[in-house]
Amino acid sequence: MTKKIALIFPGQGAQAVGMGKELAAASPAAAEIFRQADEILGWPLSKICWEGPEDELTKTSVCQPALYVHGLAALAAVKEKFGDFPVTAAAGLSLGEFTAHAAAGTFDFATGLRVVAQRGQFMQEACEATQGGMAAMIGVDENVVRDLAAQTDVDVANINSPGQIVISGEAGKVAIAVGMAKDFGIRKAVELKVAGAFHSRLMQPAYERLGEVLLATPLSEPRFPVVCNVDAQPVRTAEEIRRTLADQVTDSVRWADCVTCLLDKLGCDAFLELGPGKTLAGMVARIRKGTAVQSAGTPAEVEALAL
Repeated sequence: MTKKIALIFPGQGAQAVGMGKELAAASPAAAEIFRQADEILGWPLSKICWEGPEDELTKTSVCQPALYVHGLAALAAVKEKFGDFPVTAAAGLSLGEFTAHAAAGTFDFATGLRVVAQRGQFMQEACEATQGGMAAMIGVDENVVRDLAAQTDVDVANINSPGQIVISGEAGKVAIAVGMAKDFGIRKAVELKVAGAFHSRLMQPAYERLGEVLLATPLSEPRFPVVCNVDAQPVRTAEEIRRTLADQVTDSVRWADCVTCLLDKLGCDAFLELGPGKTLAGMVARIRKGTAVQSAGTPAEVEALAL
């Protein structure tokens, strides 16, 4: 029986120095993606991915294009080995949603990379203009976190998996929310090491600027459904895609619901994570135990795939 494959792409935080180096050495198709990226951007993204320094790669303006490029390089390596295998649908966490659209042909590689580079720059500038923070709430129901967020005037940024929800907002208010977490019955609250308050109202300037860029970006209908972060539903029209890609800068990323949509609405029964690390594979396993999920970010992982 043919697998119904969902491609999933990670977001900011998955980056690591060395990402893509072995992949590019082993796969001419992956190497070409990195070469094109350096040419399009006009600066050595591949060198920063492969050699660091880490503080440079972690910059929002660098790591967003880095993750986009690595995800598509990994996909190119997989296609080099297996051919143009059938894909049922795709989704990506935050920045990864752009990678998913590139994989689906909503825009070509170069167009998407330019948009992602601008998104990263806009979000970095919004981070630098504010004092923002984020915190993970572990072992708690979404409604409880929403109550805490409302009382402390912060936003719910990510609903990653059952019992793992991230809040975002002004650093001082996030710290207050962490301090109050036990009063709300939250098992564990951890402030995250991030550049700013992603997926919160503090990103409003980035949302506005990205919206203008997306309006000027030509889009095609995706070749297969791409599930958006904000509604956790497939998007098809250019209007829907522009709205949802802009909205996710300030709105909640409903990742758990995205995975559920891929499984239950679109019938996917096998997940392929394309990018560095295995963060999304871990989330999928928590969202729906027993789901078949493989990760492909290195040559060894590509070789080990069963498609």
